[in-house]
Amino acid sequence: MKDKILIAGGYGNVGQVICSYLAEKFPGKIIAAGRNYEKADNFSKTTGGAVLPMKLDVAENHENSSLLDEVLLVVMCLDQKDTRFIEACIRRGIHYIDITASYKLLSDIEAMAGLAEQNGSTAVLSVGIAPGITNILVKHCKQRLGILEEAYINLLLGLGDEHGKAAIEWTVDNINTTFDVVENGNLQKVRSFEDGKESFFSEKLGKRMAYRFDFTDQHVLPRTLNIKTVSTRLCFDSVIFTRFFAILKKLGVLNLLKLKNFRRLFVKVFENFRLGSDIFAVAVDAIGEKEGKRAEYHCSIIGHKEGIITGKVAGLVAEKIYNGAYASGVFHIEQLFEPEEILKELEENIEIRCS
Repeated sequence: MKDKILIAGGYGNVGQVICSYLAEKFPGKIIAAGRNYEKADNFSKTTGGAVLPMKLDVAENHENSSLLDEVLLVVMCLDQKDTRFIEACIRRGIHYIDITASYKLLSDIEAMAGLAEQNGSTAVLSVGIAPGITNILVKHCKQRLGILEEAYINLLLGLGDEHGKAAIEWTVDNINTTFDVVENGNLQKVRSFEDGKESFFSEKLGKRMAYRFDFTDQHVLPRTLNIKTVSTRLCFDSVIFTRFFAILKKLGVLNLLKLKNFRRLFVKVFENFRLGSDIFAVAVDAIGEKEGKRAEYHCSIIGHKEGIITGKVAGLVAEKIYNGAYASGVFHIEQLFEPEEILKELEENIEIRCS
């Protein structure tokens, strides 16, 4: 019987949150899968068997694998080098959720929309905070304004939070990138951690200078919500560290990250040193029209422990897909869900302010 939910990377930081959330709803139907069976088994024991362990390597060929015979839904928490596992899931009609921040991978999955429709599979992308909650907040802004022309997304991350190694490596690898953004309906090339812009996060955090960063939401939202200008910027809870980082980028010091040994050392520092708090915040500054007049709308959220919130968002989406009947195809979170559906369930974990 196809009634299991498989979380690939289920014993990792975010994976454990997803497994625990879903095990409360569907005990005995949740599988924590990964290459290290011992870790999966040890985690399973902490749940009293509510979460089942499985040895699974997503890099292997699973086109005819019996491991997926009872699986109805897969939640992916691992970085993948290709889409073979995803395609194997979709061809079998298995629903699929991915928390990846890689725009290349998201684009490759988007290309499978026709395959998903043919096989009755629902794939949900942009599930987490950025992308994820950022997409939902922008949709909320559009609904309040009526016509949304410009969306400026700002993300604040706490340097004292426990970030997984994959997330740290992704951040480090994107510090020196050049990427395209949509401005006034046209593509413009910009550089990561440059072009600072000030945004108000909250009474406590105040205004912060944030810098461009290659988050996927700014590539997706112009298409899914029909917005002419979208940008996403990043800062840290430490104002001093954010400024220091921007100066290093301007001086070209961060180009040293292209050297393997320097990159490895940099990642290690972020892994082992807590340089701030575990806070995170998202602020969206929206500009458009309301009732025929130019209008602005601001919406922000503040929370703690980014990984836990990412896990809860993914768990919530998984619960809805498992219980509901959604259209087949490939969708981003804002295309399937209303802001109230997601934000209301997170009220205990985040503070929301809109004006």
